[in-house]
Amino acid sequence: MHQPHTRAAAAPAVDTTELVMVGAHGGAGTSTLSALLYGWDLGSIGNSIEPGRPPVRAHGRPLVVVCRNTVPAARYATAAVTALETWDERIAVLAIVSDGQPEPKDAVARFALLAGRVGHLSRVPYVRALRLVDSPLDVKLPARAWGALMHLRALAEAGPTAPGRPA
Repeated sequence: MHQPHTRAAAAPAVDTTELVMVGAHGGAGTSTLSALLYGWDLGSIGNSIEPGRPPVRAHGRPLVVVCRNTVPAARYATAAVTALETWDERIAVLAIVSDGQPEPKDAVARFALLAGRVGHLSRVPYVRALRLVDSPLDVKLPARAWGALMHLRALAEAGPTAPGRPA
């Protein structure tokens, strides 16, 4: 039986950075990642787009856009990045959440093109147990998944500009 994570056990030891997380599409995994990383869950960006208003304002906090690893998800991620760029929001991380299947070549290519428009790309492995519980905090994550989450957080805290990229 898995031991549920407690807030103290799941959160990084010294966590003062609030992550702002928005999905490029519904079902991306934004709520799950927000719960696991104690970020602000803004839902899907599609629900926030209104003419003349920014879809998201991170106010200096690291902004993470979440999507699945499929071709349609890559298209939605491109649209989300474009919408956020229009309002001068800098994306710290594009989190690409696996659906358990190999990433299609077209999706890989589209994500590679997006890499130049966001601070970092971070791939999050599929964890079947997360589909079987009401709260992601009830799942003891495999080491690989936990490591990917901590890497995602570190990239987000590093900010939107990767080494060698212009600010």
